[in-house]
Amino acid sequence: MKNIVTPRVFIAATRQNDGKTTTSLGLLSALKKYYPRIGYIKPVGQRFVEVKEHKIDEDSFLMDKVYSLNCPLPEMSPIAVASDFTRNYLKSANQEQLVKRVWQAFDRVAWEKDFVLCEGTGHAGVGSVFDLSNATVARILNAKVVLVTQGGIGRPIDEVALNQALFEKDGVEIIGVILNKVRQDKVEYITEFARKGLERKGLRLLGVIPHQRMLSSPTMELIRDELKAQAINKSTQIHNIVDNVVVAAMSAPNARKFFKPGSLMIMPADREDLIETAAIPFENGIPTKLSGIVLTDDIEPSKRVMDILRKMPYPILITKEDSYQVASTVHDLIVKTRPGDGAKIALIRDLVKTHVDVSSIVDRTVRSY
Repeated sequence: MKNIVTPRVFIAATRQNDGKTTTSLGLLSALKKYYPRIGYIKPVGQRFVEVKEHKIDEDSFLMDKVYSLNCPLPEMSPIAVASDFTRNYLKSANQEQLVKRVWQAFDRVAWEKDFVLCEGTGHAGVGSVFDLSNATVARILNAKVVLVTQGGIGRPIDEVALNQALFEKDGVEIIGVILNKVRQDKVEYITEFARKGLERKGLRLLGVIPHQRMLSSPTMELIRDELKAQAINKSTQIHNIVDNVVVAAMSAPNARKFFKPGSLMIMPADREDLIETAAIPFENGIPTKLSGIVLTDDIEPSKRVMDILRKMPYPILITKEDSYQVASTVHDLIVKTRPGDGAKIALIRDLVKTHVDVSSIVDRTVRSY
């Protein structure tokens, strides 16, 4: 029997990387004030990790690790869109089976829960190719929608209007909009005019979250994984946040001015002069100012330099790629919050608690159940 009594809300976005998962992460914490027992589900996932032979969406994995939700992990991520998923579906459509899978997963996630937060994937139309767009999934789950978009006035409201049309076509109500990544110096201005613009579309502004550079900055752990790099030393600072990337193509004396908090130094592994310069602050007992170092070109330093590197407190990584390729990869990273990113998670919780009208989300959601 389908669960039609447990309150639920569907978090969608106007585009990929607008902050849907960040908002969901913060909302789960804020909602616990109203509902101690909360479930979470991402019905359709596109990026996943392997957990006990199951493909689990990485956002579902994150929520479970951070909040210990006591939900069956495979049910929190019922449909994993692997590389051949769409082709197989187009060869032999089986929407009824997928819909059944979504409902069964929701029922298990909602078991003995007071509220369920559902997270979509991308904008309203994502998933249309296999007949499970975000709008369709929200309708199937009988969930109202909170739409997340990036800060601004013109373009965000235009994009909200496009998504609104598709949700309305499926008979799904949008209960409000959250603007994310808004410039700190424009929060008040954008709040005033975005509210007016949304009201003209019959929508309510639920929150304006200011941009925080930390949340779009990668950690050394993420960089290590994306580069498939090897760690030379055993550092406990793998969650260091990288604010600044420096390709060390200068002389050692000139490199010193770049040894600043949050900096990642990228250098060929045979630049032993730069490596020794980076080690000097640590050897003199002064706290390091770097987030980490990536050594390139798969050149193993001398034994003497390797001994220095192994003693450094921050992560030292080595990769086969050259410095340009490493810098390009780091620049293009899609930064996602991970379970070990304690500082980021604490910031996200505080941002949602402070800047989002959670009580309105609760009131406008619970009304239907």
